[in-house]
Amino acid sequence: MGLTARVLAIDAGNSKTDVAIVTAEGDVLATARGGGFRPPAVGVGPAMDALAEPVARALAAAGLTSVTHVSACLANADFPVEEDRLAEALRERAWGTTVTVRNDTFAILRAGVTEPRGVAVVCGAGINCVGMRPDGRTARFPALGRISGDWGGGWGLSEEALWHASRAEDGRGAPTALSRTLPAHFGLPSVYALVEALHLGDVPALRRHELTPVLFATADGGDTIARTIVERQAEEVVAMAVAALTRLDLLDEPAPVLLGGGVLAARHARLNGRIEHLLTARAPKATPRVVTAAPVLGAALLGLDAVGAGEEARERLRAYHGV
Repeated sequence: MGLTARVLAIDAGNSKTDVAIVTAEGDVLATARGGGFRPPAVGVGPAMDALAEPVARALAAAGLTSVTHVSACLANADFPVEEDRLAEALRERAWGTTVTVRNDTFAILRAGVTEPRGVAVVCGAGINCVGMRPDGRTARFPALGRISGDWGGGWGLSEEALWHASRAEDGRGAPTALSRTLPAHFGLPSVYALVEALHLGDVPALRRHELTPVLFATADGGDTIARTIVERQAEEVVAMAVAALTRLDLLDEPAPVLLGGGVLAARHARLNGRIEHLLTARAPKATPRVVTAAPVLGAALLGLDAVGAGEEARERLRAYHGV
């Protein structure tokens, strides 16, 4: 496509959207940030309308009305059919001549590797895993929660912690310090009071994510049940990574395993240490590494891949992002 190509990179998550306009030489012309991208909650049309606001600001700042290629890594694009539908919706906006849509986990993977090769496991509010090879082969999971075989993520961890704490307090389960530490975080006297507050909305449901760090602190304090939950999360991360490596024929050769999302990026010693230990046993040639680079970098790198940009352009783009 030549050196005149321009890429519109979009990383749209449930809580925020980052946009960048990048040249084929790796120069960043403009950036913008917007709100979350949630088609399942509001519909595709309104979600695209919300996306249009930061895109319009970025295009205006770059002095452009459209680009050569749109590289969009979007939350809630969990199946290929959803990627196709969202790609069609983006094409209707006429922001770019060509459009590629991927699940937003691919952005974290591409941000953490020098070539499109390896596996990424993201553990934020939920959990997801993708893998890719330079030849275009990918591995992915639906990542829809328990109905697709998933366990954990920040939301799932808080739910599991509350489950054990409730049963410990009312006598159905084994004792755990979680029955004290979880309600104490909100200044409440009991798990019963916390459950009531969550149910009635006195503690907003979205604040449940605050319980995940409490779980880790309780595990670090020696609580057996809290430790068991953390170790289960490590098992799930490694199970996903090993499955993806196997499906891509990467299990028996050196390959990066990128760890991203708020839960893994927090670098909890017990969780991340257990992941490294299990990976050493099950995928000894894999190299785990926490990714903290902005996912929009990954979307932009995927865009540069699509327009045939050279390595120098990718290095310039990484330098802009400080990685």
